[in-house]
Amino acid sequence: MTSPRVPLAAQLAYTAWMAVWVPLYWRANGWTNFLWLCDFANFGLLAALWAESAVLASSQLAGVLLIQTLWTVDFLGRLLSGHHLLGGTEYMFDPAQPLWLRGLSLFHIWTVPVLVWLVRRLGHDRRGWRLEAAVAAVLLPAGQWLGTREQNLNWMWAPFGRPQTWLPPAPFAALGVVLVVLVLILPGDWIARRWLARGRSAPRR
Repeated sequence: MTSPRVPLAAQLAYTAWMAVWVPLYWRANGWTNFLWLCDFANFGLLAALWAESAVLASSQLAGVLLIQTLWTVDFLGRLLSGHHLLGGTEYMFDPAQPLWLRGLSLFHIWTVPVLVWLVRRLGHDRRGWRLEAAVAAVLLPAGQWLGTREQNLNWMWAPFGRPQTWLPPAPFAALGVVLVVLVLILPGDWIARRWLARGRSAPRR
């Protein structure tokens, strides 16, 4: 008998968080909001915790490492200086949004540390970035088709808040997948493999 690599307390605590977050977020924003890469990562993290899956943990860390870090930098920058350094967290300071709902979005800050901790326990799986690329290839066009322009899921309608008019929706979604892989997933995987996982590789099963 071998001891579990992920403590039961961590599994139960994260499951309790999801039991609160999912219904409240769904009620406030609709189910399509879970098509955001950052939001979907919460489900991937939950599965990785219970399955003790290195490939799931590695995939989600590759997918959200950079974007969640930039979100945190912008949020803390606005909180400390009164100015958005990058943009993307303006809704967190919108008094029209309920405080409890904005509070639920603080998962952007601690998801990456939890994933780093999990990958260090389970090891880094080099297949993770490929899995996350496949996830992005589903979520980006799905968000474009199922979401609204106002939701702007994964910035498929208005990158950086600027309406996209130079490509039809489908080709732009395809281009978006390529850019997400090249700009976010591959660099995130490299950073995780080189610096965060301490050189550990997940054992092949």
